[in-house]
Amino acid sequence: MADGEEDPAVFTTTSLPTDPRLLATVTNAYLGTRVYRDILHANGVYNGAAGDTHRADIPSPVNVRMAVPGAGGLAETFTLDTRTGTFSHVLQSADYAATHQLYAHHSLVHLMAFSITIRRSAPTAQPITVQLQTHFVPKSQDLELRQGPDFQGAHYIFGKTLVPEVEGGPCPTVHMLWTPVPRALTLRGEEREQCWEFLTAVAESEEEAKRSYSHGLALVAAGALHASHAHAWAALWRGCCVELAGPLPLRRALRGCLYYLLSAIPPRGCPAFPFHGISPGGLSNGTRGEDYWGHVFWDQDTWMFPNILLFYPEAARAILEYRVRTLGGALCNAQEQGYKGAKFPWESAATGREVCPEEIYGAQEIHVTGDVLMAFEQYYRTTQDQKLFREDGGWQLVGAVAQYWCSRMVWSEQEQCYHIRGTSATARPVCREGVCDQRLGAPPARPGLNFAADVARDFLVPVPEEWVDCAKKVKVPFDAEKKYHPEYDGYSPGEPVKQADVVLLGFPLMHPMSPEVRRNDLEMYEPVTELDGPAMTWSMFAVGWLELKEVQRAQSHLSRCFSNITEPFKVWVENSDGSGAVNFLTGMGGFLQAVLFGYTGFRITKTGLRFDPAFPEDVHELEVTGVAYLGNKLTFTVTREEIRVEVTECPRGPAASPLEAVLEASGRRFPLREGQSVSFPTAAGWIQRSPPE
Repeated sequence: MADGEEDPAVFTTTSLPTDPRLLATVTNAYLGTRVYRDILHANGVYNGAAGDTHRADIPSPVNVRMAVPGAGGLAETFTLDTRTGTFSHVLQSADYAATHQLYAHHSLVHLMAFSITIRRSAPTAQPITVQLQTHFVPKSQDLELRQGPDFQGAHYIFGKTLVPEVEGGPCPTVHMLWTPVPRALTLRGEEREQCWEFLTAVAESEEEAKRSYSHGLALVAAGALHASHAHAWAALWRGCCVELAGPLPLRRALRGCLYYLLSAIPPRGCPAFPFHGISPGGLSNGTRGEDYWGHVFWDQDTWMFPNILLFYPEAARAILEYRVRTLGGALCNAQEQGYKGAKFPWESAATGREVCPEEIYGAQEIHVTGDVLMAFEQYYRTTQDQKLFREDGGWQLVGAVAQYWCSRMVWSEQEQCYHIRGTSATARPVCREGVCDQRLGAPPARPGLNFAADVARDFLVPVPEEWVDCAKKVKVPFDAEKKYHPEYDGYSPGEPVKQADVVLLGFPLMHPMSPEVRRNDLEMYEPVTELDGPAMTWSMFAVGWLELKEVQRAQSHLSRCFSNITEPFKVWVENSDGSGAVNFLTGMGGFLQAVLFGYTGFRITKTGLRFDPAFPEDVHELEVTGVAYLGNKLTFTVTREEIRVEVTECPRGPAASPLEAVLEASGRRFPLREGQSVSFPTAAGWIQRSPPE
């Protein structure tokens, strides 16, 4: 970063947004809150039955505001530092600075912490007192809480949620320990600087809560609590970075998106952590009546997952493990509707049963089942992780989804094809006479069935003929005269649609089509898509136009996303008018894909990781660090003239095989060896395993 240039990783303001929903969030994979909010949430802890299921509100001891009453001339700043995952509030006078830091520890996921530091900057001997304002009350509308004995100076409460998700099911338990917060802190006259640290530990067992709190105390005693958190974030950024030479607003937007998404994933090497997925608003949101109540949607599998997989396959695996653990609920969902196999819920919580409050969407939004399987396919192609599929339930899930798709299909003698009836697209229309063949009903079924057949062949398992037949003959509506894909049978050009759905055929579904048809789909739906619809829409139009090398047209769509980004902390809103979910990770995921899969042209295929870069005039260079492929980590540096690829890590052992880059037009091959960079003119190509010599 050049001298005097604004740091794109640090968001600072002198005043907070008036809408508290737009305050910065501090989360890790297990705990999350918005700053200055009186509740926090824990991953997987829901209260309420079926459609009333929502994240359980846990009272937050870290909701503390620092103040110095009666002090005049104080300069006040609020900062979110994405490098260290830390929110800070600073009160600065001519004589001293008081700093409040708040964070959810990235690697010790059961800990949240804050500190107050008072530092004297002038040679005075007057005591300096900072007041701590808190409205903490150890009560919750969702938990039956009881007080336990203090532990190592911490107060202790514990209890369980009031209503299970399914009748007769378990009620999650919560154990919380926290450092008592005084009303004021004073730096005595003889002291130059003092720091006070406050811990909150939350877990589903008393043992884990106490273990985490004790670990935190030990780090405090060593002066290393925040340093250990910052170190974990530094390691995370070293393995995952997107840098571009281009407009500062774009760089800051990318950094904000990555920060909020990375905040939600499990840390590397976290043992036996039962991750419960990512909801559209993340852990900081999801109380009853807010941000889809903390439920997990297709947003996780389609919009967030590809970005996570590209950098951190271990975290991507944790998302898939959540789906495997909830397979039993998906099997019940299908059975209740009279189908075979597994139907994943439109809205999922802890069990995999449908928890959508509106029954019609839970019944018709079946494309989520295809979205789940698409994530499994992307992971399989990227990692070749045999263990997940052979031993850890992945193959059972794949087979169950294939069975479900086949059971949904109805043969038409007249058309000589299969229909999928009773579905709904992302625009959420009610099916007309029960027949839709919506864009996101039939299309995910075909690649899903083909993927299931591929895995069966890899595992030397007989492929059911039904899978092959249904994949080949399922109808994907296509207007041969106008050469475009209607949103559904009977769609009339010009009818409005809510958000990107047909355009997803090109990406991420990669449905086979000519450039002419791809263009026609984009031009057909661009003018009729709601301008104020969900934030991820225009990112997908951008990806489509980048495929066709119309970079300025693509950028005009990507620029629309900035109306969903709020200041000063880059928190996204679902809709550009400010309505809908906040901290909208779905929109962030789409925006990231526009760069990570649009500017680079990355595509995860059966045979390799394809690239075909294209970016607008005001972007001169793009560097993507930490791309994961087949156990390797790669750095791509792209300009208009040249692509440079370096393998920074590679797997060891007899099963390891080197990679090579192949240029599509010439067929020229470039061996990729660890620690060495390879350059070639910017053009389409792919990364693949080197064939055996």
